[in-house]
Amino acid sequence: MKKQIDRWDIGEGFESFGFKKNVLRGIKEAGFTEPSPIQKEAIPIILDGLDVIAQAQTGTGKTAAFGLPLINNLKNDGSIEVLIVTPTRELAMQISDEIFKLGKFNRVKTVSLFGGQPIKRQIELLEKRPQIIIATPGRLLDHLRNERLKNFYPSVVVLDESDEMLDMGFLDDIEEIFTYLSNDRQTLLFSATMPTPIKHLAQKILNNPKLIKVTPDDATNQDISQRYYIINEQEREDAIVRLIDSEMPQRAIIFTRMKKEADILSERLLVRGYKAGALHGDMDQRDRVKSIKAFKDSSIDILVATDIAARGLDISGVSHVFNFHIPLNPESYVHRIGRTGRAGKKGVAITLATPLEFKELRRIKENTKASIALYEIPSIQDTMDKKDSNILERILKHEISDDALRLYEQMRGNADMTQLVCKLLSMVLQDSKVLGPNKIGLNKKDLNALQLQLDNEGRKGKREDKQSPRNANKRTTNKRSLDKGNRSNRNKEEKEYWEKGQNRKKDFKDRQKPQNKRNSKISKESNKKSTKRKK
Repeated sequence: MKKQIDRWDIGEGFESFGFKKNVLRGIKEAGFTEPSPIQKEAIPIILDGLDVIAQAQTGTGKTAAFGLPLINNLKNDGSIEVLIVTPTRELAMQISDEIFKLGKFNRVKTVSLFGGQPIKRQIELLEKRPQIIIATPGRLLDHLRNERLKNFYPSVVVLDESDEMLDMGFLDDIEEIFTYLSNDRQTLLFSATMPTPIKHLAQKILNNPKLIKVTPDDATNQDISQRYYIINEQEREDAIVRLIDSEMPQRAIIFTRMKKEADILSERLLVRGYKAGALHGDMDQRDRVKSIKAFKDSSIDILVATDIAARGLDISGVSHVFNFHIPLNPESYVHRIGRTGRAGKKGVAITLATPLEFKELRRIKENTKASIALYEIPSIQDTMDKKDSNILERILKHEISDDALRLYEQMRGNADMTQLVCKLLSMVLQDSKVLGPNKIGLNKKDLNALQLQLDNEGRKGKREDKQSPRNANKRTTNKRSLDKGNRSNRNKEEKEYWEKGQNRKKDFKDRQKPQNKRNSKISKESNKKSTKRKK
């Protein structure tokens, strides 16, 4: 007997898209009730076979936004129908998992191609002719250059986290990948931010794309409480430990700039008694998967990671994100803190900064239009008071079990209840001591002075911008990329922008090379590149 689909369980929003019955079953099985804003906008357009360029933050349901219509439109003719390109192996695995869940009742087969896996094993999987391939640029190019992908004509190509691929230096690889693809395809480009190189790439590879932008005025999630703390450089480790003690995160990610820092900090947290693990690019694939699995199943509750390793991580229940250093750019800040505050849940993003990093902090605040509040790192006593209050609250909320009642009845006449409660509390509190110096970072007086300095510098910078036409143009560009502004004017400007981009697209198509007897011409530049590679 087929499983009944209840309209009120799935939600009228998903049914209105006209999905096939098995797709609706997958939606219900995945626990989706109502489509997110990006899903409402993107799904109808993708179902119609149109190209899309979509700007939306991480954690907004992008994978389902392109995954559901692609699953619905699969022909299941034995060919590779969809190619999804992602910046990291972790994101590739996550997309594969989500598409597998959503396509459970459609028997969707996916293969993930990324470095760290044996080539031979990947070839064996490709020979089984999956409908969908999810790949990182480097490994995909390796397969394409060595002609391991036979009769490779995907009708849909998805670029996910495009700005991240740009930051990681994959732009040239992406352009080369498209020289192996048929021009008769649907192309979907998803990105949290839209820097100029990504716009230029879109003009080359997309055909009259529909533009979707579902970002708020504030480029960061409103469900995330954002704070920063001013410390001295040598206080970073003590500061992060004190804040972990004070915040008591359910699950936290600490971002470091360097791989070595991730290893050192995770080891020191382990020594201090915290359940922590590291994640960075120098770890082999087995250890990386092990760390992610341990974080997902709560074997560890603190993951110390670098930007690249944690890109695309979609792990539910991350209550806190800590920036051990200020991120290198505003885009990185948005991506980092986007790991928390997902699916309507509240999150906390905490950044450590030194007085010398104020300018970088101001740049992040201005570009993201984020409200990042200045806080003072709590003292030992303040932290202990907060921990005690939290422990008491947890005890009072905890349900009384039958076993506890039985034991209480046995002990009631034979033990002093006051003594018993005190001993139980002692057991609970024995591992909750707050260590480190009492004072960490700047005090309130110094913080207020620095805040005033920051505000004054901000006002001074704005006055200088007004006096400089060049800076005024930069300010206008930033406003267009992050602020909604005037919708009608922006739409007109975007339309003109895309019309001007047709020349770029023509130049790009002229240098596309044939793959498997395709009809496109080989440019001189492509011939030179190919000769160099053979040498």
